[in-house]
Amino acid sequence: MDETARGLANLDLLATPAGRAVLDRLASSDPAADELRLATALRREHPAELVTAALAQHGLRRRAAGKFARADRMFFTRDGLEQASPEPVARHRAARLATASPNALADLCCGIGGDLFALAGAAARVLAVDRDELHLRMARRNAAAYGVADRVRTLRADVREVDLAGVDAVFVDPARRSAGRRMRTGDSEPPLDWCLTLAPAVEAVAIKAAPGLDREPVPAGWEVEFVADGRELKEAVLWSPALAGAPRRATVLGDGRTWQLLPEPGDAVDCRDPGGYLLDPNPAVTRAGLVEDLARRVGDAWKIDERIAFLASDRPIHTPFGRPLRVLDDGPWKERELAGRLRALDIGALDIRRRGLAGDVPALARRLRGNGSRAGVLVMTRVRDKPWALICEAAG
Repeated sequence: MDETARGLANLDLLATPAGRAVLDRLASSDPAADELRLATALRREHPAELVTAALAQHGLRRRAAGKFARADRMFFTRDGLEQASPEPVARHRAARLATASPNALADLCCGIGGDLFALAGAAARVLAVDRDELHLRMARRNAAAYGVADRVRTLRADVREVDLAGVDAVFVDPARRSAGRRMRTGDSEPPLDWCLTLAPAVEAVAIKAAPGLDREPVPAGWEVEFVADGRELKEAVLWSPALAGAPRRATVLGDGRTWQLLPEPGDAVDCRDPGGYLLDPNPAVTRAGLVEDLARRVGDAWKIDERIAFLASDRPIHTPFGRPLRVLDDGPWKERELAGRLRALDIGALDIRRRGLAGDVPALARRLRGNGSRAGVLVMTRVRDKPWALICEAAG
């Protein structure tokens, strides 16, 4: 039995009354309890293959709880869960697609259906397409978990062979994993070049991509949006000209809110020595190439190096697009002096931010580990193209 057939058999087992009962029992168990003892007890009451499948699915559901509010009712594979966007990101993307007012929307390479709950709120009908039968069956069940199954039709097919007549908008999430391994950044199946060809047939197109996407291959007229959930960069999205609002955009999600930074034309931002504070831009801002635009947005900020994505200021700047750091000490990078400088500032716990300098951060953190009472941030970077160290602390 191949992996897909085994997965389908396990999914059928878990859908039986006995399978649901085992999953419910696992879900209601104390997370701190001895799982081996519970598994042994379950195997005395149920077939071993059912218990094994339920344990694996329960583990995936626990991992998925950070992404999906209804993870305890959904079905996953490891690859499907890893590629799925967190719920806030999926909702944000679907809200942008909804501006095209689509009646019918296609979710190409739908995987486990992690976006269907959101896409079904953007269109009256959603066609979910994938060539993986296991993922497609999970997509149907996951749509039901969110109460949108009646608006979703699934189709097993190669997305390149699907007739999109009558479809008003397309979301495509090409696979970036193959045989359990992540592809090289920029590679996907189907490839980005093919995904871009969807726009002539359907004007409203959104293409999910890895956050490490190179912006250079993106055609003129398209928008590249980098989306972060808090300070964690989650993905890039390419928006076709019909949906694009700017060439680049940084979006930060958090606490149920959305903040967006677009290019802000203006005078060049000064480059000079650090001040009393640093502003560490959100990764979405950095990847979107909007650091200078952020400086113009907040005012009273400047660069410390022409090529480094840190901003300096004389006051703490509070913005969703970056975190402020108070500079306690700074000077040329001399590793042999750092331990003493940290001790003098009573710094123990240390977060190291490296930008523009080569170095083994985990090894450096071990060497500099101290017993001080204060938490600090060591910024290893460049100032006017010279290796530099700034010892900082959070500024609120």
